[in-house]
Amino acid sequence: MSKRAFRVGQIVPSSNTTMETEVPAILQRYGESHGVNFTFHSSRMRMKKVTKEELAAMDRDSDRCALELSDARMDVMGYACLVAIMSMGHGYHRESERRLHQRTVENGGPAPVVTSAGALVEGLHALGAKRVAIIAPYMKPLTKLVIDYIEAEGVEVLDSISLEIEDNLAVGARDPLALLDIAPKLNIANADAVVLSACVQMPSLAAVPIVEKSLGVPVVSSAISTAFRMLEELELQTVVEGAGALLSGRYSSAAKTVAKAG
Repeated sequence: MSKRAFRVGQIVPSSNTTMETEVPAILQRYGESHGVNFTFHSSRMRMKKVTKEELAAMDRDSDRCALELSDARMDVMGYACLVAIMSMGHGYHRESERRLHQRTVENGGPAPVVTSAGALVEGLHALGAKRVAIIAPYMKPLTKLVIDYIEAEGVEVLDSISLEIEDNLAVGARDPLALLDIAPKLNIANADAVVLSACVQMPSLAAVPIVEKSLGVPVVSSAISTAFRMLEELELQTVVEGAGALLSGRYSSAAKTVAKAG
């Protein structure tokens, strides 16, 4: 019997190297344990330095990427850049997801679109997290934009660490296990969850279960949240070993509930 197969489209900043490693790693773990095949297909938007100006220019290119990917008839698409969405104004992930989905509809290949920004917010809500601490690779002004965005969605950010790396390639080259030394510096008193990487480009997957065990609270990342929402959109179980509490199978997002009600 052939395995069920899904095509996953990824809208990726041109300098991003992690969206195409961590998200596939998570979904392939799921596939191996549930008898499902995934294939991954990317379209890229130019961006080298993580500045507000480059992020805005890059976001304007996302429509082209959604159109190109829909030519190959994706089952779900993920938009990789969290800070690009969050720098465009509060709630922008909803507008982006609707617009990019509409591009796929107009091209005759309708596919749900998940943004990493929306996925992180929805993942935190699924966990019931009201207060969080975060680690981000961004310069402090961009981290502040991310904090403001998350707080506008009803989640208080109690503490944050900015690594202040502007070069996106340098962000992607980081050792995920370096986060084991950084995470204990967060003040997690009264925190319901920790965002170990508020950036799809900053690797963190290998560190998540270790940090989660040591801190004693749920630990998520942008990549894990994106995979969580992709699985929901594909109507698959949100159970992946070694990917933290959000992918334990115990949680579902309001976005999934709304989709079912509609």
